Amino acid sequence: MSLLNAQELHVFHAQDREIFSKLVLKFSRPPAESLLVMATWLWLEDFGFENIFSIILTLTDPLIAGLAYEAVSCFQCLSLNNPPIGRIPLTTKYLKKNISLQMIYKNRYSAITGIKNFLTTVCTRIFTDILLRVLPPSSMSSFDARLRQPLQIPGFPHPIFGSINVMPNEVDRDNFSNKNNNLFFIPNGLWGWNANCIATENDRTLFLTFSRGYPVTHAEIIELFTKEYGENCVEGVYMQHDNKRSFNANANRSCEQQSLFARLVLDSVTTVDRVLDDEQKKELMIYGKNIWARKYDKRE
Repeated sequence: MSLLNAQELHVFHAQDREIFSKLVLKFSRPPAESLLVMATWLWLEDFGFENIFSIILTLTDPLIAGLAYEAVSCFQCLSLNNPPIGRIPLTTKYLKKNISLQMIYKNRYSAITGIKNFLTTVCTRIFTDILLRVLPPSSMSSFDARLRQPLQIPGFPHPIFGSINVMPNEVDRDNFSNKNNNLFFIPNGLWGWNANCIATENDRTLFLTFSRGYPVTHAEIIELFTKEYGENCVEGVYMQHDNKRSFNANANRSCEQQSLFARLVLDSVTTVDRVLDDEQKKELMIYGKNIWARKYDKRE
Protein backbone atom coordinates (compact mmCIF):
# COMPACT_ATOMS: atom_id res chain seq x y z
CA MET A 1 0.00 0.00 0.00
CA SER A 2 1.42 3.39 -1.03
CA LEU A 3 1.06 6.74 0.67
CA LEU A 4 0.59 9.68 -1.72
CA ASN A 5 0.07 13.37 -1.18
CA ALA A 6 -2.51 15.22 -3.24
CA GLN A 7 -0.09 16.26 -5.98
CA GLU A 8 1.17 12.70 -6.41
CA LEU A 9 -2.42 11.50 -6.46
CA HIS A 10 -3.08 13.89 -9.37
CA VAL A 11 -0.09 12.48 -11.25
CA PHE A 12 -1.29 8.93 -10.58
CA HIS A 13 -4.67 9.88 -12.09
CA ALA A 14 -3.40 12.22 -14.82
CA GLN A 15 -5.44 10.52 -17.57
CA ASP A 16 -8.64 10.57 -15.51
CA ARG A 17 -8.14 14.26 -14.71
CA GLU A 18 -7.54 15.15 -18.35
CA ILE A 19 -10.77 13.47 -19.38
CA PHE A 20 -12.77 14.99 -16.51
CA SER A 21 -11.43 18.43 -17.46
CA LYS A 22 -12.71 17.91 -20.99
CA LEU A 23 -16.14 16.92 -19.72
CA VAL A 24 -16.72 19.90 -17.42
CA LEU A 25 -14.52 22.63 -18.94
CA LYS A 26 -14.50 21.96 -22.68
CA PHE A 27 -17.85 20.21 -23.11
CA SER A 28 -19.58 22.14 -20.29
CA ARG A 29 -21.23 19.01 -18.94
CA PRO A 30 -22.82 19.18 -15.46
CA PRO A 31 -20.29 18.44 -12.69
CA ALA A 32 -22.46 15.87 -10.89
CA GLU A 33 -23.16 13.95 -14.08
CA SER A 34 -19.48 14.09 -15.06
CA LEU A 35 -18.41 12.71 -11.68
CA LEU A 36 -20.79 9.80 -12.18
CA VAL A 37 -19.47 9.24 -15.70
CA MET A 38 -15.92 9.01 -14.35
CA ALA A 39 -16.98 6.74 -11.47
CA THR A 40 -18.77 4.48 -13.95
CA TRP A 41 -15.66 4.19 -16.13
CA LEU A 42 -13.49 3.53 -13.06
CA TRP A 43 -15.85 0.77 -12.00
CA LEU A 44 -15.92 -0.76 -15.49
CA GLU A 45 -12.12 -0.75 -15.57
CA ASP A 46 -12.01 -2.43 -12.17
CA PHE A 47 -14.70 -4.86 -13.35
CA GLY A 48 -12.42 -6.09 -16.12
CA PHE A 49 -12.64 -3.66 -19.04
CA GLU A 50 -8.99 -2.66 -19.07
CA ASN A 51 -7.31 0.57 -20.19
CA ILE A 52 -10.53 2.52 -20.60
CA PHE A 53 -8.91 5.90 -20.00
CA SER A 54 -5.95 5.19 -22.28
CA ILE A 55 -8.39 4.24 -25.04
CA ILE A 56 -10.56 7.31 -24.50
CA LEU A 57 -7.59 9.69 -24.73
CA THR A 58 -6.76 8.41 -28.22
CA LEU A 59 -10.19 9.48 -29.51
CA THR A 60 -11.49 12.75 -30.92
CA ASP A 61 -13.56 15.10 -28.77
CA PRO A 62 -16.86 14.19 -30.49
CA LEU A 63 -16.22 10.50 -29.78
CA ILE A 64 -15.32 11.23 -26.15
CA ALA A 65 -18.53 13.21 -25.79
CA GLY A 66 -20.45 10.30 -27.32
CA LEU A 67 -18.86 7.82 -24.92
CA ALA A 68 -19.80 10.09 -22.02
CA TYR A 69 -23.44 10.10 -23.14
CA GLU A 70 -23.35 6.31 -23.22
CA ALA A 71 -21.79 6.19 -19.73
CA VAL A 72 -24.76 8.24 -18.52
CA SER A 73 -27.03 5.55 -19.97
CA CYS A 74 -24.98 2.95 -18.08
CA PHE A 75 -25.52 4.42 -14.62
CA GLN A 76 -29.06 5.60 -15.34
CA CYS A 77 -30.19 2.09 -16.31
CA LEU A 78 -29.40 0.95 -12.76
CA SER A 79 -32.52 2.76 -11.53
CA LEU A 80 -34.87 0.97 -13.92
CA ASN A 81 -37.41 -1.59 -12.74
CA ASN A 82 -36.87 -3.74 -15.81
CA PRO A 83 -33.80 -4.62 -17.91
CA PRO A 84 -32.90 -1.86 -20.42
CA ILE A 85 -33.38 -2.31 -24.14
CA GLY A 86 -31.04 0.43 -25.42
CA ARG A 87 -27.57 0.05 -26.92
CA ILE A 88 -24.14 1.61 -26.29
CA PRO A 89 -22.49 1.12 -29.70
CA LEU A 90 -19.49 3.41 -29.20
CA THR A 91 -18.60 1.80 -25.90
CA THR A 92 -18.90 -1.67 -27.45
CA LYS A 93 -16.79 -0.65 -30.43
CA TYR A 94 -13.91 1.08 -28.68
CA LEU A 95 -13.61 -1.15 -25.61
CA LYS A 96 -13.54 -4.10 -28.00
CA LYS A 97 -15.34 -6.33 -25.51
CA ASN A 98 -18.82 -7.69 -25.05
CA ILE A 99 -20.36 -4.89 -23.04
CA SER A 100 -24.00 -3.84 -23.01
CA LEU A 101 -26.58 -2.12 -20.85
CA GLN A 102 -28.08 -5.55 -20.27
CA MET A 103 -24.76 -6.86 -18.91
CA ILE A 104 -24.44 -3.87 -16.59
CA TYR A 105 -28.03 -4.29 -15.38
CA LYS A 106 -27.43 -7.99 -14.77
CA ASN A 107 -24.67 -6.91 -12.35
CA ARG A 108 -26.83 -4.09 -11.04
CA TYR A 109 -26.04 -4.18 -7.34
CA SER A 110 -22.35 -4.84 -7.90
CA ALA A 111 -22.36 -1.81 -10.20
CA ILE A 112 -24.18 0.43 -7.73
CA THR A 113 -21.80 -0.52 -4.92
CA GLY A 114 -18.70 -0.18 -7.09
CA ILE A 115 -19.68 3.15 -8.67
CA LYS A 116 -20.60 4.55 -5.27
CA ASN A 117 -17.23 3.44 -3.93
CA PHE A 118 -15.20 5.09 -6.71
CA LEU A 119 -17.38 8.18 -6.53
CA THR A 120 -16.89 8.72 -2.80
CA THR A 121 -13.29 7.54 -2.34
CA VAL A 122 -11.58 8.46 -5.61
CA CYS A 123 -13.50 11.09 -7.55
CA THR A 124 -13.99 13.27 -4.48
CA ARG A 125 -10.20 13.48 -4.09
CA ILE A 126 -8.75 13.75 -7.58
CA PHE A 127 -11.05 16.31 -9.22
CA THR A 128 -11.47 18.89 -6.47
CA ASP A 129 -9.38 21.66 -8.05
CA ILE A 130 -11.20 21.20 -11.36
CA LEU A 131 -14.57 21.36 -9.64
CA LEU A 132 -13.56 24.64 -7.99
CA ARG A 133 -13.18 26.14 -11.48
CA VAL A 134 -16.70 25.28 -12.60
CA LEU A 135 -18.87 25.47 -9.49
CA PRO A 136 -20.46 28.78 -8.44
CA PRO A 137 -18.42 30.70 -5.86
CA SER A 138 -19.38 30.15 -2.25
CA SER A 139 -21.33 32.89 -0.52
CA MET A 140 -18.68 32.91 2.19
CA SER A 141 -16.62 36.08 2.27
CA SER A 142 -13.17 34.61 2.70
CA PHE A 143 -11.37 32.11 0.51
CA ASP A 144 -9.88 30.46 3.59
CA ALA A 145 -13.35 29.93 5.03
CA ARG A 146 -14.46 28.38 1.75
CA LEU A 147 -11.65 25.84 1.95
CA ARG A 148 -13.05 24.56 5.24
CA GLN A 149 -16.50 23.75 3.79
CA PRO A 150 -17.52 20.83 1.52
CA LEU A 151 -18.29 21.82 -2.05
CA GLN A 152 -21.99 22.09 -2.86
CA ILE A 153 -22.49 20.12 -6.08
CA PRO A 154 -25.97 20.35 -7.64
CA GLY A 155 -27.29 16.83 -8.25
CA PHE A 156 -26.13 15.40 -4.92
CA PRO A 157 -27.39 13.68 -2.85
CA HIS A 158 -28.14 11.36 -5.75
CA PRO A 159 -31.19 9.05 -5.52
CA ILE A 160 -29.06 5.95 -6.17
CA PHE A 161 -25.53 6.87 -5.18
CA GLY A 162 -26.24 9.11 -2.23
CA SER A 163 -24.12 11.97 -0.91
CA ILE A 164 -20.49 12.88 -1.50
CA ASN A 165 -18.11 14.99 0.53
CA VAL A 166 -15.61 17.03 -1.48
CA MET A 167 -13.29 19.11 0.69
CA PRO A 168 -11.39 21.87 -1.15
CA ASN A 169 -8.61 21.99 1.41
CA GLU A 170 -7.47 18.51 0.44
CA VAL A 171 -5.82 19.95 -2.67
CA ASP A 172 -5.73 23.71 -2.35
CA ARG A 173 -4.43 24.46 1.10
CA ASP A 174 -0.69 24.83 1.69
CA ASN A 175 0.11 24.36 -2.00
CA PHE A 176 -0.05 20.55 -1.88
CA SER A 177 1.92 20.33 1.32
CA ASN A 178 3.17 16.99 2.59
CA LYS A 179 1.46 17.31 5.95
CA ASN A 180 -0.17 14.12 7.21
CA ASN A 181 -3.70 15.41 6.68
CA ASN A 182 -2.97 15.73 2.94
CA LEU A 183 -1.81 12.14 2.45
CA PHE A 184 -3.86 9.35 0.87
CA PHE A 185 -3.45 5.61 0.88
CA ILE A 186 -3.39 3.85 -2.49
CA PRO A 187 -3.75 0.05 -2.34
CA ASN A 188 -1.71 -2.25 -4.55
CA GLY A 189 -2.98 -2.94 -8.06
CA LEU A 190 -5.52 -0.61 -9.64
CA TRP A 191 -7.13 0.07 -6.28
CA GLY A 192 -6.87 -3.24 -4.43
CA TRP A 193 -10.58 -3.60 -3.71
CA ASN A 194 -13.77 -4.73 -5.39
CA ALA A 195 -17.49 -4.34 -4.86
CA ASN A 196 -17.62 -7.35 -2.55
CA CYS A 197 -14.97 -6.22 -0.07
CA ILE A 198 -16.40 -2.70 0.41
CA ALA A 199 -20.09 -3.61 0.36
CA THR A 200 -22.06 -2.87 3.53
CA GLU A 201 -24.38 -5.41 5.11
CA ASN A 202 -27.36 -3.56 3.61
CA ASP A 203 -25.77 -3.83 0.17
CA ARG A 204 -25.63 -7.61 0.61
CA THR A 205 -29.12 -8.11 2.04
CA LEU A 206 -32.26 -9.51 0.43
CA PHE A 207 -35.80 -9.11 1.75
CA LEU A 208 -37.74 -12.39 1.67
CA THR A 209 -41.51 -12.79 1.92
CA PHE A 210 -43.54 -15.96 2.45
CA SER A 211 -47.12 -17.11 1.91
CA ARG A 212 -49.42 -17.16 4.92
CA GLY A 213 -50.17 -20.73 5.94
CA TYR A 214 -46.90 -22.06 4.50
CA PRO A 215 -44.31 -21.41 7.23
CA VAL A 216 -40.67 -21.36 6.21
CA THR A 217 -37.88 -22.03 8.70
CA HIS A 218 -34.36 -20.71 9.07
CA ALA A 219 -33.01 -24.10 8.07
CA GLU A 220 -35.07 -24.21 4.87
CA ILE A 221 -33.87 -20.77 3.78
CA ILE A 222 -30.26 -21.73 4.41
CA GLU A 223 -30.72 -25.04 2.59
CA LEU A 224 -32.29 -23.37 -0.44
CA PHE A 225 -29.66 -20.69 -0.91
CA THR A 226 -26.60 -22.75 -0.09
CA LYS A 227 -27.64 -25.44 -2.56
CA GLU A 228 -28.26 -22.92 -5.33
CA TYR A 229 -25.54 -20.30 -4.71
CA GLY A 230 -22.77 -21.96 -2.71
CA GLU A 231 -22.35 -23.42 0.77
CA ASN A 232 -20.82 -20.23 2.19
CA CYS A 233 -23.15 -17.72 0.59
CA VAL A 234 -25.41 -17.15 3.64
CA GLU A 235 -24.13 -14.96 6.47
CA GLY A 236 -27.37 -14.61 8.38
CA VAL A 237 -31.14 -15.14 8.36
CA TYR A 238 -33.24 -12.78 10.49
CA MET A 239 -36.92 -13.75 10.63
CA GLN A 240 -39.84 -11.46 11.41
CA HIS A 241 -40.47 -12.96 14.86
CA ASP A 242 -36.89 -13.51 15.94
CA ASN A 243 -36.32 -12.01 19.37
CA LYS A 244 -32.73 -11.29 18.45
CA ARG A 245 -30.31 -11.79 15.61
CA SER A 246 -29.75 -15.48 15.15
CA PHE A 247 -27.99 -17.73 12.71
CA ASN A 248 -29.59 -20.89 13.99
CA ALA A 249 -30.23 -23.47 11.33
CA ASN A 250 -31.95 -25.72 13.88
CA ALA A 251 -34.26 -23.11 15.38
CA ASN A 252 -37.53 -24.60 16.57
CA ARG A 253 -40.32 -22.47 15.12
CA SER A 254 -43.26 -24.74 15.94
CA CYS A 255 -44.43 -22.77 18.96
CA GLU A 256 -44.02 -19.37 17.35
CA GLN A 257 -46.26 -17.29 15.14
CA GLN A 258 -45.45 -17.73 11.46
CA SER A 259 -42.97 -15.21 10.11
CA LEU A 260 -44.16 -13.65 6.85
CA PHE A 261 -40.83 -12.04 5.99
CA ALA A 262 -37.12 -12.21 6.72
CA ARG A 263 -33.84 -10.50 5.97
CA LEU A 264 -31.19 -12.63 4.32
CA VAL A 265 -27.59 -11.38 4.49
CA LEU A 266 -25.43 -12.86 1.74
CA ASP A 267 -21.67 -13.04 1.36
CA SER A 268 -21.42 -10.52 -1.50
CA VAL A 269 -23.31 -8.19 -3.83
CA THR A 270 -22.28 -10.55 -6.61
CA THR A 271 -24.47 -13.21 -5.00
CA VAL A 272 -27.32 -10.69 -4.72
CA ASP A 273 -27.08 -10.15 -8.50
CA ARG A 274 -26.97 -13.91 -9.12
CA VAL A 275 -30.10 -14.50 -7.05
CA LEU A 276 -32.20 -11.71 -8.56
CA ASP A 277 -30.93 -12.33 -12.12
CA ASP A 278 -32.29 -9.10 -13.69
CA GLU A 279 -35.60 -9.28 -11.81
CA GLN A 280 -37.01 -6.87 -9.25
CA LYS A 281 -38.63 -9.77 -7.41
CA LYS A 282 -37.45 -13.36 -7.77
CA GLU A 283 -39.72 -16.31 -7.02
CA LEU A 284 -38.04 -19.31 -5.40
CA MET A 285 -39.44 -22.53 -3.96
CA ILE A 286 -38.52 -25.14 -1.37
CA TYR A 287 -40.62 -28.14 -0.38
CA GLY A 288 -43.61 -26.73 -2.26
CA LYS A 289 -43.43 -23.38 -0.43
CA ASN A 290 -42.92 -20.11 -2.31
CA ILE A 291 -40.33 -17.57 -1.29
CA TRP A 292 -40.13 -14.17 -2.96
CA ALA A 293 -36.81 -12.34 -2.84
CA ARG A 294 -36.06 -8.70 -3.61
CA LYS A 295 -33.34 -6.24 -2.70
CA TYR A 296 -33.57 -5.08 0.90
CA ASP A 297 -34.20 -1.39 1.55
CA LYS A 298 -32.83 -0.31 4.93
CA ARG A 299 -36.01 1.74 5.50
CA GLU A 300 -37.96 -1.53 5.80
